[in-house]
Amino acid sequence: MTNRSNKGFSLLELLIVVAIILIIATIAIPSLLRSRQAAHEAAAVSTLRTINTAEVTYLSTGNGKFGAITDLIGNQLIPSNFNPGPVSGYNFSIALNGTSTDFTITASPASTNDGRYGYYVTTDGTVRYSTLATLAPTGSAGSPVSQ
Repeated sequence: MTNRSNKGFSLLELLIVVAIILIIATIAIPSLLRSRQAAHEAAAVSTLRTINTAEVTYLSTGNGKFGAITDLIGNQLIPSNFNPGPVSGYNFSIALNGTSTDFTITASPASTNDGRYGYYVTTDGTVRYSTLATLAPTGSAGSPVSQ
């Protein structure tokens, strides 16, 4: 019998451990991405409601007119990080009609990894899925979001 003086792991043992880690990562990463998307989507719906409230507040101080994002930021109704970049994985924009008496606020995912769906809200205050079929669950384009 030989006395083995080398202590450590054999190459085979290390390869088995690496293979197990890769299998676990393969299972966990998609779940993590879906969880992140769901969190961004919930944040987008909540943020649309916040911007809608800011618009109603601005209406009372804006001579009966709604404001653009820069107006809402200027009156400190929403944070300055809404202009220019994404917030929680979504890009937000406000479209006003010619007289600024009507608005549509949209939330579009900054990338497919950030969110699956687009959302919008109008002066009625109801958050809805995007009217684009590719940014809404099957058969739900333009339907209210139930959250």
